[in-house]
Amino acid sequence: MWSLLTINSISFGGLLFLLSAGFSLIFGLMRIPNLMHGSFFMLGAYVGASLAQRGYDFWLAALAGAGVTLIVGGLVERVLLRRLAGQPLAQVLLTLGLSFIVADLCLMIWTGDPIQPGTPAGLRSSVAALGTTVPLYRLAVVVLAVAVAAALWLLIEHSRLGAMIRAGVDDAPIARAMGIRVSSLFTFVFCLGAGLAGFAGVVGSPILSVYPGLDADMLPLALIVVILGGAGSLVGALLGSLLIGFLYNFGQAMLPDLSYVILFLPMLIVLLVRPQGLLGRVAL
Repeated sequence: MWSLLTINSISFGGLLFLLSAGFSLIFGLMRIPNLMHGSFFMLGAYVGASLAQRGYDFWLAALAGAGVTLIVGGLVERVLLRRLAGQPLAQVLLTLGLSFIVADLCLMIWTGDPIQPGTPAGLRSSVAALGTTVPLYRLAVVVLAVAVAAALWLLIEHSRLGAMIRAGVDDAPIARAMGIRVSSLFTFVFCLGAGLAGFAGVVGSPILSVYPGLDADMLPLALIVVILGGAGSLVGALLGSLLIGFLYNFGQAMLPDLSYVILFLPMLIVLLVRPQGLLGRVAL
């Protein structure tokens, strides 16, 4: 039991990282509290699951789900959020309203029946690990999360594009004076975060299934991850995802009546003791 819970916790942590990495980048780099991030997760899951059910390759369906949410995210940032730059309360209300709209549209298109896509071909078997039998797909989710984490770290910390993004965050006027197109960079970051959330939704669909309210279930988890790890910190998002993965699985298995207390109490403690998160930086 302990071994299976441990492996499930790690794989769920990997899935949470795919969701929360984009949320952390958008919140930390652009200072936009995007409350429709869970909607990107659910919308991508519906699109990908629908395509997979129609016989399309699962991974192509995942890319399609990511593409749809990337485009929707780009439109939201360019057309709506940009008009509210520097107004966090208005941005919160706007993204909250949009999340309700997306939920209603998904309910209208896909109805209220849950969708359970199958595990992709080639990953339907199980392997022995830590003295128990583990579905191969859960291990694949962990590998995928590690690969995405490495790619994002190289992009942000060790590329010219990442350097320009960080320069725009640290001092946007100076970055503009140096010829950096800050607004285009921020659109790129928002699209990347939305696309990652949509991709995570499809990847998570064989484990979680797709149903109305999936966005509301996942958004609080992503929010806890970002607060624990620190907004804008990819390493913090990875650490926070693993912590929440363990707290979620072990809490529900060992103390189901207190599962929400176990999830939210660490977040409250971090907010009181270290508001910038475990690995976040103090805002200047």
